[in-house]
Amino acid sequence: MSNKKPYYISTAIAYTSAKPHIGNTYEIVLADAIARYKRQAGFDVYFQTGTDEHGQKIQEKAEAAGVTPQEYVDNVAAEIKRIWDLMNTTYDRFVRTTDPEHKTKVQKIFERMYEKGDIYKGKYVGKYCTPCESFWTESQLVDGKCPDCGRECKDAEEEAYFFKMSKYADRLLEHIETHPDFIQPESRKNEMINNFLKPGLQDLCVSRSSFTWGVPLTFAPGHVSYVWLDALSNYITFCGYDPDGNHDEHYKKFWPADLHLIGKDIVRFHTIYWPIFLMSMGEELPKQVFGHPWLLVKGDKMSKSKGNMIYADDLVELFGVDAVRYFVLHEMPFASDGIMTYDLIIERVNSELANILGNLVNRTIAMDHKYFDGKVMPSDVCEPIDEELKAVALAMPGKVEAKMNELKVADAIDEIFVLLRRANKYIDETAPWALAKDEANHPRLGTVLYNLLESIRFAAIALEPFLPDTSKRILSQINMENGGLESLNAFGAMPVGGDVGTGEILFARLDMAKKLAEIEEFNAAKAKAALPALEIEPYTEEKVDFDTFCKSDLRAVKVVDCKNVKKSDKLLQFTLDDGSGTPRQILSGIAKFYKPEELIGKTLVAITNLPPRKMMSRESNGMLLSAVHTEKGEEKLNLIMLDDAIPAGAKLC
Repeated sequence: MSNKKPYYISTAIAYTSAKPHIGNTYEIVLADAIARYKRQAGFDVYFQTGTDEHGQKIQEKAEAAGVTPQEYVDNVAAEIKRIWDLMNTTYDRFVRTTDPEHKTKVQKIFERMYEKGDIYKGKYVGKYCTPCESFWTESQLVDGKCPDCGRECKDAEEEAYFFKMSKYADRLLEHIETHPDFIQPESRKNEMINNFLKPGLQDLCVSRSSFTWGVPLTFAPGHVSYVWLDALSNYITFCGYDPDGNHDEHYKKFWPADLHLIGKDIVRFHTIYWPIFLMSMGEELPKQVFGHPWLLVKGDKMSKSKGNMIYADDLVELFGVDAVRYFVLHEMPFASDGIMTYDLIIERVNSELANILGNLVNRTIAMDHKYFDGKVMPSDVCEPIDEELKAVALAMPGKVEAKMNELKVADAIDEIFVLLRRANKYIDETAPWALAKDEANHPRLGTVLYNLLESIRFAAIALEPFLPDTSKRILSQINMENGGLESLNAFGAMPVGGDVGTGEILFARLDMAKKLAEIEEFNAAKAKAALPALEIEPYTEEKVDFDTFCKSDLRAVKVVDCKNVKKSDKLLQFTLDDGSGTPRQILSGIAKFYKPEELIGKTLVAITNLPPRKMMSRESNGMLLSAVHTEKGEEKLNLIMLDDAIPAGAKLC
């Protein structure tokens, strides 16, 4: 049994709806840096991550892809794990919520809450955001849309089970107020208290009966657990929790978790729902939940609709793993969002990784080989300036520790670079090349190079949590082992008479213009490779004169309502606002391509001066325009959609 103090850190489990972008990947890299640092500091670390694999969104994605939900999540989970491994993260367990043991435990947790009276049967009527898997009341919507993601919410009405959140609200509020570090940063805590707890918690819908891809309830056929109750439980089910009370030794050792590391957009689930679920189960609450900020691209949140998605594996191909790790860890402030641009990455690689770090290591090793054949010389010819460098080196580990204890990772990295900058300045101040000109000054030159090598050793060991491969390469170049933080208690561990290894470039300087051109070419090639092979309808040889074309009255129309036509697998019935003040009805045979609820509120294009036509005993007044092509032998159709700012009735010409 280890005598080390336990430390349990988790990330939010990644939702298996799509490949994670660099903003998602930032979280696992941040967690890895903290976990590595805690191991360095002597803790017995348990680091858990994984994937959240149930919910309506997953079921819909799988149906659209023509595969089973399990096949869909298997593919996405494998991709997520590949990227986590690519980023050199040292998690101890990668969990998946489709794991049979987890599902059984969630079923029992639900049963215990129901038996305790914390869950009751009712009916849900309200709004539901499928992308966020979130329930909302009409009053909580912002401009009629989900307050979290800004997308459309669907009307939901179904039999469901509800959790009595208000039963534990006062107890949770007291816990938050008496444990000031429970929610960090402070702004997230204030948001939870003022926006949710103090106004009063509504009972939470914790089951769904309108789809099947979830953990089925044992006592309620047709119901599955709300995806968030299922997902949040992962922090204990995979740690050794037993709903029957027979917890294993791993759970007894590591729970409560020291840190749940999550994105700021899911703080509500982790600091209100999750603690209340734990209170219902009679379990301790996690010690801290940290809602990290977002990584923005040119000021915008990454999304496919904006076309600004950047993926970690692409960045690694362009810059390397440690350069990407450095950028996301160093450029993310503690509480506010960080900005990512290719220009900024190039600038950081050049100014900090190549110039400050790489150049220091390369110059020092080169000078030692040039002047002393790669031998470590004695450091007994000292001057006051040496003590200044030593003082910065010796103070650095404590300053890093203070910043890491506050989860201010970017600031911790800055403290290491304070030493690196001081060492570079020390070279300018001592001018080794000038000392080398006089044999009498060689003892002093040996001392200078010793102090530089030792400063590099300090920095390399301290950098290990953040730039693990670079740390290893530096230590190899100076022919030293990673002695851990304990080896930084004293200045002078480099063995006199030992050999310095061979120097190599850690980070090459990048030409801004050339690199940006390379990136543009790279992204264009990726985009082209992602395009499906399309078969386009051949162009017609028949010509239409201009006057005939002008007779078609093309108008912008707003979809007021859309529904399936009974007894028809093909037809959708549209109620449209065409700007005339009288609703227009058009029927369109596109039911296999669109669900009615997806189209309500959209702005489409219609030919409005076609003669009325009867379809399934209903009158259709016009035709909606769409683009049709064949992809992999299957017909595809896309309605022509316009910017919603275009008013109904606007004429296209």
